[in-house]
Amino acid sequence: MTDTDAVAGWLAEAQAAVVLTGAGISTESGIPDFRGPQGVWTKNPAAQFMFTIDNYLADPQVRRQAWEARLASPVWTAEPNAGHRALVEYERTGRLRAILTQNIDGLHQAAGSTESRVVELHGTVREVVCLDCGDRNPMPEVLPRIEAGETDPPCLECGGILKSATISFGQELLPEVIETAVAATRGADLFVAIGTSLGVYPAAGLCDYAIARGVRLVIINAEPTPYDDDADAVLRQPIGEVLPRLVAGAA
Repeated sequence: MTDTDAVAGWLAEAQAAVVLTGAGISTESGIPDFRGPQGVWTKNPAAQFMFTIDNYLADPQVRRQAWEARLASPVWTAEPNAGHRALVEYERTGRLRAILTQNIDGLHQAAGSTESRVVELHGTVREVVCLDCGDRNPMPEVLPRIEAGETDPPCLECGGILKSATISFGQELLPEVIETAVAATRGADLFVAIGTSLGVYPAAGLCDYAIARGVRLVIINAEPTPYDDDADAVLRQPIGEVLPRLVAGAA
């Protein structure tokens, strides 16, 4: 039996599988990851500067660059790929408890995953939040202001600083989001990490909860991760190819 066969069998046996997804599941939709060979930060290390909350708050130029990047983001034209759709099919079997995603692109929901089962650990680029008053609105309501010439649009309610509703370096994840993710993981009987380097915490630390409980850990990722030695199976195949096969094999 190959590792792929074994994982398909585990997916079939599971009653409460939990999936953790990272940027690697969305690269086939045209959204680059951050740390891979063609990653945003690999090709331009200085780009990380925009993703630090202190820099964002202190420097209007950083905010201007961030708004330009949001306007030009491939998220707005990206479509869910076979990997996203495979998770929708797996959810339909009744065995998928939750998708815990580090992604901010909303492609799981666009593919058809039930919104209540998708936990967006790092927030979403599809909404905008005021860092002063907390007012929250859809991103498509703000982007036209950038196109019209506003380089650093203020909040229309209080004049405060606007930012995508994502978690930047230096910002803490929302406690209720972490609690939901931890509860799902503690109740899982299979934990599958897909397309994530497992190098960013606290998201990567969810693997520790699975390991501590003796739950099977499966990693599907192109590059090695710090948890490979603890995993019951590690698959290196392209996600858009192997995940549909795994789900079909678990049917």
